[in-house]
Amino acid sequence: VTAVSDRKSRQIIRRAVKLNPDAVIAVCGCYSETAPEDVRKINGVDIIWGTKNKLALYEKICEKLGLKLGVKSEDMEITCFEGKTRAVIKIEDGCDNFCSYCIIPYARGRIKSRPPEAIINECNRIASAGYKEVVLAGIHVCSYGKDINSSLIELLERLDNETTIERIRLSSIEPNAFFDGFIPRLKKLKKLCPHFHISLQSGCDETLKRMNRRYN
Repeated sequence: VTAVSDRKSRQIIRRAVKLNPDAVIAVCGCYSETAPEDVRKINGVDIIWGTKNKLALYEKICEKLGLKLGVKSEDMEITCFEGKTRAVIKIEDGCDNFCSYCIIPYARGRIKSRPPEAIINECNRIASAGYKEVVLAGIHVCSYGKDINSSLIELLERLDNETTIERIRLSSIEPNAFFDGFIPRLKKLKKLCPHFHISLQSGCDETLKRMNRRYN
């Protein structure tokens, strides 16, 4: 999967360079994080940026263009999803699971949860803009809060009580998110959509063991 996306990334970078000879070409994301030397070999690339501190990339581009900053990078937030009734809020980044086949922990780093207050504030801003539903997303949503002495269920309870949004939905989660106390607490939430996207990784315990999945 990643071999194909890496190849397509190289193709689109070369196309961008060819179509925009006077532009600043900045390459960022997982590919440039894990294979910066490969990106460096592509003629015409001006900036190589990984997955961390991505908002500072804006400052780097302005510097390269000789422009003054229009806004401070920490103020850059998504506040509008035009023509939609549903908005996406990223609640965490990174993963600590280190499945045997996955490069994400190396490309994205360990779990980094957003403070619940920031998520609540963003949710209320989105609701005040007319949106009815938010989707909580991340690299490994069910790990939210492990690094800040919190948890996904605690965040959901606060969003249910402290926001004006009408519906809350979860993006893809794993079976091990459903610990013994999770479902009874979920049932009390008025805004949570009763729908869970759970990927079936394997129906074989031996395969799951080889994948370094921590469930059967």
